[in-house]
Amino acid sequence: MKARRQAVILDVIREQQVRSQEQLRRQMRGAGFDVTQATLSRDIRELGLVKGGPNGAYQAPPRDETNGQTPAAVFQRALGSQLRRIDRVQQLVLLRTGLGHAQSLCALLDGAGLPDVVGTLAGEDTILVITPDVRRARTLVKRLEEMSNP
Repeated sequence: MKARRQAVILDVIREQQVRSQEQLRRQMRGAGFDVTQATLSRDIRELGLVKGGPNGAYQAPPRDETNGQTPAAVFQRALGSQLRRIDRVQQLVLLRTGLGHAQSLCALLDGAGLPDVVGTLAGEDTILVITPDVRRARTLVKRLEEMSNP
């Protein structure tokens, strides 16, 4: 069931411009899948979908570019296109993205397994990254700045 549902998600985003989870949820309902927002979020994360392009719609990572790449490399590519600003307050790091990009970028950040990240929380255009201490927050900011400007 999960594999079939995820295949339908990919079909939907390839056939039309889907800009929100609610829009995708409605399309999935029309295809016979009554999915919750939590299930849809997990599917989006597992499929590696990101919002991008000129229309801000969900996109699957290109097959030929992601084959053999580590999650950190996929995160770095998304970071370069979606990150707008980095702020640090003590051991907390705030990443600002374009509207609607925070959740997908946060999922990629979680998958990248960066050593200084204790946890993350995403909204619509902001990601809160928690680090163990101020020193490691500074290190993370430096690493993210380098990754976003290769």
